[in-house]
Amino acid sequence: MNIDNVQNGVVLDHIQAGKSMAIYRYLHLDALDCPVAMIQNARSARMGKKDIIKIDTPMDVDLDVLGYLDDNITVNIIRDGKLAGKKHVAPPQKLVNVIRCRNPRCITTAEEQLDAIFILSDPARHTYRCAYCDTATDKTFPDVRK
Repeated sequence: MNIDNVQNGVVLDHIQAGKSMAIYRYLHLDALDCPVAMIQNARSARMGKKDIIKIDTPMDVDLDVLGYLDDNITVNIIRDGKLAGKKHVAPPQKLVNVIRCRNPRCITTAEEQLDAIFILSDPARHTYRCAYCDTATDKTFPDVRK
């Protein structure tokens, strides 16, 4: 298999195997007008298997979304075909408009113009709680807030 190198763009590495399609959707990569390569189940000495996403255009990646979805991801910034920077993500303390509250009685369900705000309540379990109704959610790839 031959996948070209990224000249100016971003490479998302160390994605948990099988999770790259969810990340593709969360980051709305389908809206980009550039080459995007998704490599699934690549061999990894550290992880056994991993996914990789290569985006061949400079862009700002939402580190909060990545930290929420998979805190092992490494974001590699590529300039002129060379590694120009590397960022490691972490679970964010606060998520705004990334996920929706599953509580049908939550104010964000009735008032969709309100920001959906979640606060990290248990870092070990990646549990977030709605700032309005205190409903808990975990990182099981719930619906994206539009």
